[in-house]
This record gives sequence, C-alpha cells and structure tokens, in this order.
Amino acid sequence: MNKITAQFQNKNALITYISGGDPSLEMTEKLIYKLQNEGVDLIEIGIPFSDPLADGPVIQEASQRALKAGTTLKKLIAKLDKIQNRVEVPLILMGYYNSILNYGEKEFARDISKAGISGVIVPDLPVDERADLFKYLAEFDISQIMLVTPNTSEQRLKKISAKSSGFLYCVAHLGTTGDDQQGIYPELETYLNRVRKTAGELPLGLGFGIDGPEKAKKIIDYSDGIIIGSALIKVIQAGNNEDEMLNNAGQFVKSIKSKL
Repeated sequence: MNKITAQFQNKNALITYISGGDPSLEMTEKLIYKLQNEGVDLIEIGIPFSDPLADGPVIQEASQRALKAGTTLKKLIAKLDKIQNRVEVPLILMGYYNSILNYGEKEFARDISKAGISGVIVPDLPVDERADLFKYLAEFDISQIMLVTPNTSEQRLKKISAKSSGFLYCVAHLGTTGDDQQGIYPELETYLNRVRKTAGELPLGLGFGIDGPEKAKKIIDYSDGIIIGSALIKVIQAGNNEDEMLNNAGQFVKSIKSKL
C-alpha cells in the first residue's frame, strides 16, 4: 500500500503544515520531531516562495521569514535528506511550480526521492498541464497529491482523481489558506460525498480554514483526515523562544488529536 495512504487506515489522519526554514532549517528539523512525537500522521513542508498565491498572510509571512533566513529548495532537501533516518511519518513537500521548474523537474523528483520524501503538492500546476513533473514523480514513486474545490466540475474531478495518489486534497472553501473568517463550505457533506464517489478508495484530506479543535470536531466525520497549517504556524510564532515554540506546537496538536 502507498505509504501516505496507509496513514489513513482505521483512523482520522491529522496532517500538519509548516513552512520549511521558518524561522530556520534547524527549527524545522525540531518541529518535525515534535510533531511526529505528538502523533501527527503526515507532515507537509512548504517550499519558501516569494509569491505563494494560494496562501493567506500567515503562510506568506512564514515564507518570507524563511527566504530572509537564506532557505532555498536545495538547502531544504539537503536538510530533509540528512534527518530522514529519524523521521518515521511520511513527509510531503508543498510548493509552487516555478520553484520546481527552476530546480529541474527530473532532478527535483530524483533528489526528493533520495531524501525520503513521500509526496508532493503543487497547487498551481493544473491537471491538464503537460508538465514532465508528473512523469518523473511517478518514475521515482513519489505521490502527486492534487487539489479539488467545491466548484470543481465532475469532468475535471475525474481527471484529478485519476492522477492523484496518496490522498486527494479537498479545499474546504474558496479562497486562500488560513481564511477562517470565511468559514467552511456550507454544503460540505454534499461536496465531499460527490468527491468520494469519483475518487473511490483514495482518501480525502480536508484543508483551508480549519483553525482549532472545535472546527476539527465538526467536520472530521465528512473526510478521512484534516489539514492544518496557518493555525499551527500562528501558535508556533506566539512563542518567545524555541522551547516555547515547540511546546506551543505540541499542545496545539494534542488539542486537535483529542477531537479526532
């Protein structure tokens, strides 16, 4: 079974997002250990980018901090390669196509495979784009996790489901990450039932705007897992030093896990 898909078996999976290199690559390493020790099932690591269009201000600012600290995709992959023997949960890189294209698509797939990365999310790479990246990820057995939204057409949903592996990322509302003011899509159950009919056995992960345990509790019955990013970054940044940041992350994850 696919390593990512296996994390959804017989449980509701918790998927967390952190921005690689925020505030440093050393802190990213410590956060990965902390999150896996607290029971996170999958960890998404953002590739710092100057113009992350799908992300709200919290992740945009995290990306800027990482870039100012000197984080590059090459350095991030090197760090993950170095620690892979200590990481048991599957790691997923989430980033924009321009970063990967500049790195080199085949080189990117090859290097992240060597570094033990299990999956990739590229929010601005449409399913019908004839990018070589799809071919190279499959060649190196890296899951291509794609996104669907409440207004994704049935025809497009079939294409996306067919190309996705690991899980299908279901966007909970129209907008950017971290927009908890907009609220979860009001017809969430209908939306996810429609997706599930097309996706078959592919697990559904629900993200965007899930800001805490109470919201997680309300929606967990509709999907196979939830994805939390901006809210986690906020509580991490509330710490005054590394110990407080790590403790904040651990306590937040515990509060979410208690509702799953």
